[in-house]
Amino acid sequence: MLSSGDTLEKAIGISPRTLQHHKKDISKPLSIEQSNRIWRFAKILGRAIDVLGSKEEAEMWMNQPAFGLENRKPIDLLASAPGAEAVQDYLTRVEYGIYM
Repeated sequence: MLSSGDTLEKAIGISPRTLQHHKKDISKPLSIEQSNRIWRFAKILGRAIDVLGSKEEAEMWMNQPAFGLENRKPIDLLASAPGAEAVQDYLTRVEYGIYM
C-alpha cells in the first residue's frame, strides 16, 4: 500500500524521498509531528484491518471514496488530526453497521 504512488505522502504528509533519507541516516530522527502522523496512520490501518477482516480489504477501503466521509477517500484524510478522527469515527460506525 505504501509503495504505490503518493499514498505515503497522502497518509502521513511525508514524501517517499524524505522517508528514504531518514532510513539511510538513522542519526536524524523524524520530527515529533512526523512520528505522530506515522503512529496515527498505523493505528487507523490496524483498526481498519480489524473491522474489515483483512489487510487487503482495509487497503482497498482506504483508497475508495466513502459515503460517510462525504465521498472522500479515508487515505486522503489521514494527514490531519481532524481527518483521522473522522476516519476513526467512520470505522466505528462501519463496525456497528451504521453507514450514514
